[in-house]
Amino acid sequence: MLSTLLGNKVRGGKWHTLIDKVFDTLNLFCSVHKVQGKKGAAGIDRQTVEHFAEHERQELQHLQDQLRQGTYIPSPVRRVWIPKPGSSDKRPLGIPTVRDRVVQTAVVHVIEPILDATFHDRSYGFRHGRGCHQALRCVEELLATGHVYVVDADLKGYFDTIPKDRLLEIVQQSISDRRLLGLIKQFLDQGIFEDLRTWTPESGVPQGAVLSPVLANAYLNPLDHRMSENGFQMVRYADDFVILCRTQAEAEAALADVRTWVEQHGLTLHPEKTHIVDSRVTSFSFLGYSFRGKLRFPRKQSHEKRVDRIREQTPRKSGDSLETIIQRINQSAQGWFNFYRHCHWSIFRKYDEMVRRRLRRILLKRHRRNPKHLPRHHRWTNAYFTECGLLSLNAAHMRFVQSIGTY
Repeated sequence: MLSTLLGNKVRGGKWHTLIDKVFDTLNLFCSVHKVQGKKGAAGIDRQTVEHFAEHERQELQHLQDQLRQGTYIPSPVRRVWIPKPGSSDKRPLGIPTVRDRVVQTAVVHVIEPILDATFHDRSYGFRHGRGCHQALRCVEELLATGHVYVVDADLKGYFDTIPKDRLLEIVQQSISDRRLLGLIKQFLDQGIFEDLRTWTPESGVPQGAVLSPVLANAYLNPLDHRMSENGFQMVRYADDFVILCRTQAEAEAALADVRTWVEQHGLTLHPEKTHIVDSRVTSFSFLGYSFRGKLRFPRKQSHEKRVDRIREQTPRKSGDSLETIIQRINQSAQGWFNFYRHCHWSIFRKYDEMVRRRLRRILLKRHRRNPKHLPRHHRWTNAYFTECGLLSLNAAHMRFVQSIGTY
């Protein structure tokens, strides 16, 4: 498949016989182990990943027989609501059964290389060898070359509003295997189990489903190419995208173009979250970062979440040992730093100061000393916390900057 794909040898530009690749023994075997590695929750049938693993051979044989005979039917998706990052709102998450996750993974293994070959180079979300930091770097490069007027767009409820029929039409442009298309349609038409009832949404792809990211990318792929052909610099990560322009007039034209395409394809731009900004004057957010001129910081919601996390981990009345507290801080700080390591250096120093200040309060409380009677940093210096193993974000950032050889 890969050699044919790379050599562009597909007759008529469409792939015909693919369903046998889906139920191939090796594909299903790799799919089940990928699902087991993610250790997700149980679906509507309450079968856990561990239980599936205990009966792996029988389960895989059963799935293979059903897919070969065309009798496989997905189960309804169990819906739960999870907090939305940077907001008090919640977003729906669909949890398919383990069996459905295995089959969806097998389908993705087959269709992803085919669809990905058509994706635009400025699409970075949910693609192998690409990630958010590459998208952020692209934005930064465009800003440096004078593309300072930014169309900051937001698609309202994107995953839940994708028209299913139009999405299938896009997939059919590359794939003509009726059985595989029928299987994809079955997943799009999966029922939603919520509040002891099952219902089927008229549009959208289930958030949380293995198949959803590649299909969501496929639906916005024509927009990527349209904007590029019209001379606009658009950078997209899944449903989050910005368009960077040199002039206000160009930005207004780009927004009008996007609005036209979105309306024609059954989607909606969020009226309050879609706007044009001059990045030299006003900051804009993209992928958790806030761009201010040539500088990058965590966006306001991300910063507040980090501050709340530090406070949560360092309560003044904590009964845990200092070593335990520092270990917890380091674990969350390392993960946070891995994502926000491209921020301006000043923000890391502020977080370090906050952590050390709160640790000193804990120690002062335990030693029953009045802070007013002690000179500042008299007992617990910065070096003391370093010796205790506390991760310094500022020091980590300096090492990172030195490793890439630029500020």
